[in-house]
Amino acid sequence: MIFSTFTDTVFLKKSSDLQKKYEALLKLTKEYPNNEKLQEEFYIVKKGFEGENEISYQLSKSNLGLFVLSDINIKYEDLTAQIDFVVLSKAYCYFIECKNLIGNITVNDKGDFIREYTFNNQKIKKGMYSPLRQVEAQRDVYKKIWNNRLSKNKIVNYILKTLNEKNFEDNHRVLVVAANSDTILNTKYAPKDMKYKIIRSDALVRQIKYDLDHSDKSLWLNKSEQEKWANAFLNINIDNHSDYYSYYKNKYINTTNIDKTLLKEKLINFRKNRSAEMKIPAYYIFTNDELDKIIDLCPRTIEKLQESKILESIKIKVHGEKIVEVINNYLQNKNN
Repeated sequence: MIFSTFTDTVFLKKSSDLQKKYEALLKLTKEYPNNEKLQEEFYIVKKGFEGENEISYQLSKSNLGLFVLSDINIKYEDLTAQIDFVVLSKAYCYFIECKNLIGNITVNDKGDFIREYTFNNQKIKKGMYSPLRQVEAQRDVYKKIWNNRLSKNKIVNYILKTLNEKNFEDNHRVLVVAANSDTILNTKYAPKDMKYKIIRSDALVRQIKYDLDHSDKSLWLNKSEQEKWANAFLNINIDNHSDYYSYYKNKYINTTNIDKTLLKEKLINFRKNRSAEMKIPAYYIFTNDELDKIIDLCPRTIEKLQESKILESIKIKVHGEKIVEVINNYLQNKNN
């Protein structure tokens, strides 16, 4: 039986971390209009936010019957992933990485991404980390969660009829979407298996429609089943409650005289020694990503570290006081 009556686009989760960053930076740039680094950060975040809005707009007018979730954060053990968009159609789930970059992007025959743009009247051409590998890594984290739940028989039957280990990647597709309308995207020489995974935002709906037209319609999900699938992502999403106003203010206004390289060295040494002392992996104390956020925030109290939501509560309980102590010792010695 084919279910084709549902044609709306339902945004089950529309707010995003990028929106929160944008709003915080907008406020700060008005308060500190002469801070160049703050203005630069705002420009980058603004471009990303505009890119997300463009993709949301394209999906909103698709008439294909979609459930859309923005900014999904998932975790499996020490692995984390932030997914710009998860889109559930009648046949497939899409993991979408949004890129809203200035300049043109070429993907060569080796699958390398090369970006070309003009800055201060100079033409710049350089490679960039593959956003396709990035979104594939995000899917891999979800796959680990999927396999773990499948092994515990916690996956509902409606998904089992179409999704299993054998066809997981086909049912969970990845797309890199260039959201800047001025960007020229050249994939002429890209490997065949990559070419149709890298598209412009105005081709996004066309690609999803093409996939649906070439799918087995006898296996299509109805609206209720799609919604359950979408809610399965919501159930594993980890909400971010970071105070970005305080974060960026500390990063660009309050910590301008801090030698972040030296502080990073001290925190890395602390992590190494504590890891050896407690005989635990270093990331049990804080990951490299968490380290960078701690340095940017530079929390002077355990309360400030807790408010930041940078670390899980168990990490703060076990290591928080020591981390704050390292920071305060650094600041005290710096000022002596």
